[in-house]
Amino acid sequence: MRARLLLLAAALAAFGGSLGSGFHFDDYAIFSGPPFPGWGQTRPLTFFTFWLNRQLAGENPVGFHALNLALHIAAVILLYECLRRLMEPRAALIASAIFAVHPIQAEAVDYVWGRSIVLAAALCFASLLAWITGRRWIAVFWFAAALMAKEEVAAFPLVLWMFEKHRRPAPQVLVMLLLSFAAGLHVIYAAAITPGSQAGLHSGTTPWRYFLAQGTVIWRYLRLLVIPYGFTVDPEIAVPPAWLGITAWLGLAAFFVFAWRRAPWIAAGFLLLIPSSTIFPAADLAADRRIYLPLAAFAAAAGLALARLRPKAIAPAAIVALTALAFTRTQVWMTEESLWREAVRRAPGKVRPKIQLARQLSPAEALPLLADAQGVAPDDPEVATETGKALLAANRPAEALAQFGRALALNPRDARNYNNRGVALEALGQTEAARQDFTRALALDPKLTTARENLGRLR
Repeated sequence: MRARLLLLAAALAAFGGSLGSGFHFDDYAIFSGPPFPGWGQTRPLTFFTFWLNRQLAGENPVGFHALNLALHIAAVILLYECLRRLMEPRAALIASAIFAVHPIQAEAVDYVWGRSIVLAAALCFASLLAWITGRRWIAVFWFAAALMAKEEVAAFPLVLWMFEKHRRPAPQVLVMLLLSFAAGLHVIYAAAITPGSQAGLHSGTTPWRYFLAQGTVIWRYLRLLVIPYGFTVDPEIAVPPAWLGITAWLGLAAFFVFAWRRAPWIAAGFLLLIPSSTIFPAADLAADRRIYLPLAAFAAAAGLALARLRPKAIAPAAIVALTALAFTRTQVWMTEESLWREAVRRAPGKVRPKIQLARQLSPAEALPLLADAQGVAPDDPEVATETGKALLAANRPAEALAQFGRALALNPRDARNYNNRGVALEALGQTEAARQDFTRALALDPKLTTARENLGRLR
């Protein structure tokens, strides 16, 4: 009981501050969909928890963050219950503490949208516990639930197989692998038919280019695990030349082969990264939350190593330091402004952080930032759109009209661009022209609520 209370206290010290945070970035998509999740979604269990939050506390972020934190604590305790059966108690406690407080976990725990991987990991640890205690078909059930929370845990059965003494996989492992395969096909299909999914065909990149980038991305994850500095919600990652990407992968392959023989927990961590960090492309080349489940394996390896070090105070000191860093990282996640200010500072060549930060600032502060973004990406319609909105907020509708017109010229199939131009025209008193733009917006996207409301107001 003492060990579990220590883990609870550590997790609360590291991430308890998230209870005072708000919503960020993709979090707002929680409130834009249907009130009850459909089972046709790729992550129905996660969306069910979002629905449950809305029923209990409406759109109050405290409830959402409280559930994220509770799920993280559950994942920590379940991991400890697994590891104490697989290694000596001191190593298990150190490993679970690292998992509980490492600052790389902040994106998954402090970001409401990151809940999917926290929930899926907790269910994977429940599956592992059932497996260790001989309830193997129960383990299959928990893993199936994990896939309904997030498909990125699909490689979990490979880890079970890896630690099996027999070469031939158990029937339950085969069933889990079939479930993973089915979940993968479902995700590929859903990403292909869902506009704006930011994955697969809609990711903006190819499997080959994504694969090349992931070699360097995984090395970045490993560096952050060892040297926890340089975190950002939107890292500046470029697709490297083929020779560099292949070299990075060759280095990882060599590391994996070495770990397979001498440090199997590290090899397990690499296996758990396969679904998110190999060939299935996503718009974000890197995201710290993807390391949440693999960290359990890497932390197990670290726990075994630290438990052998002398003096024994080294491990507790390291965990206290990680807790302090995680607490500081959580403070960055407290507001949209602090989150995106850090992102702009860490990735000055990226446009998205500048756009996101501009949305949090006054027009006087946002316009120079957006001018800088336009210098970086002169043909990005989103920059022109945000510039137009800032100019409208500054009561400069004529200049806003020019920016919205630019956005429309760059992306004439986006209904929002017609709607925005219509708003500027209305502000200039050109009511008939505004009505025509609102009508065109609805012709392109009949579900664009703002255009319908604007047109109704004119009528």
